[in-house]
Amino acid sequence: MPHERPSRTICATAFAFAASAVIGPLAANAQALGPKTAEQEYKNITALKGVPADQLMPAMNFISTSLGVSCEFCHTMGKFEADDKGAKKTAREMMAMQAMINKESFGGRTQVTCYSCHRGSARPVNMPPIEGTATTPATMTPPAPPAATASAPTETVDSILAKYIAAVGGAEAIGKVSTRVMKGVMAAGGVTTNIEVYTKAPNKRVTIVHNSPIGTEGAPDTVKRTNDQYTAYDGKAGWMGSSGRPVRDMTPQESEASSLDAEFSLALRLKEIFPQLRRGRPEQVRGMQCEVLNGSGPGKPAVRLYFDSKSGLLVRMVRYADTPVGRMPTQIDYDDYRAIGSVKVPYRWTLARTMGSFMIQINEAAENVRVDDAKFVKPAGNAM
Repeated sequence: MPHERPSRTICATAFAFAASAVIGPLAANAQALGPKTAEQEYKNITALKGVPADQLMPAMNFISTSLGVSCEFCHTMGKFEADDKGAKKTAREMMAMQAMINKESFGGRTQVTCYSCHRGSARPVNMPPIEGTATTPATMTPPAPPAATASAPTETVDSILAKYIAAVGGAEAIGKVSTRVMKGVMAAGGVTTNIEVYTKAPNKRVTIVHNSPIGTEGAPDTVKRTNDQYTAYDGKAGWMGSSGRPVRDMTPQESEASSLDAEFSLALRLKEIFPQLRRGRPEQVRGMQCEVLNGSGPGKPAVRLYFDSKSGLLVRMVRYADTPVGRMPTQIDYDDYRAIGSVKVPYRWTLARTMGSFMIQINEAAENVRVDDAKFVKPAGNAM
């Protein structure tokens, strides 16, 4: 993965499934807020000097995915700061070229990225494919316009949101629910584990993944322990951790993404969260014709929301994370809506990123049960 690597081991695999996509300010904001820069935290940084340290790995993830390569393409494993591979020098030159193009031709906006030319290949794509030998990447294929009907009403942002609110049970019913506890399974990488999700209005959430017991094969149960993983948002900030390992605060960028997941009454709050909410072109999602809303707001990840035209339910959310070298998408598909009391919620959601995906299937759920606020608080010290 082409980047200036620190002496300590950090690779793309460090992107745990539960970590939210990150969206970060560039160097100017870094100096204003005071976090460490990449060169202060890591060794031998040149091309990405001045960017926040927590933006280095998202940038590397973006480059790795755009070129379809892994860390060792540019780095010597175990000695990431070394400059002994030509690909690393080339990567630095390409980042400088990209920055220059965006500065001179697009007013500093990140319009041209590694993916613009590489499209998942280590060598850039410099000519169109011969018909029948390759296909245009799905992300570049424009959606087919819906069939025109003279009598079809024109949807507005307000009418789409009103239909969504009605579809999940109505504002009054939504407002009567204050907590929700859900239990089910998570499938990731061919492994299925048990999971619990606790949510509390207005915006607290903790997800606990119960991994299989770990320990020596055949050893007594007393020497085994469950390796639980936690991802939480306490209403103001997020934290992550697992049994037997240090707990860490989410970065501000991760917290912003996690806060969106924690919104208890999302249907009622969309216009408040995203003051700039506008209608996009209708698209199809899993065979469903969908109305699309594009949202943005101060400090929030830009999102694209897909609502089933027939039911009005939210079936997909795509949020975009800006890194120093390009924008990364995270897609969440919502399915299997069921009523818990008077309110419908998705019992299945699938989260997909460029580096992988996981699916959560809820098997049982209850609302308005007692959930103590302490459930969402980061443990003192580093103990779980």
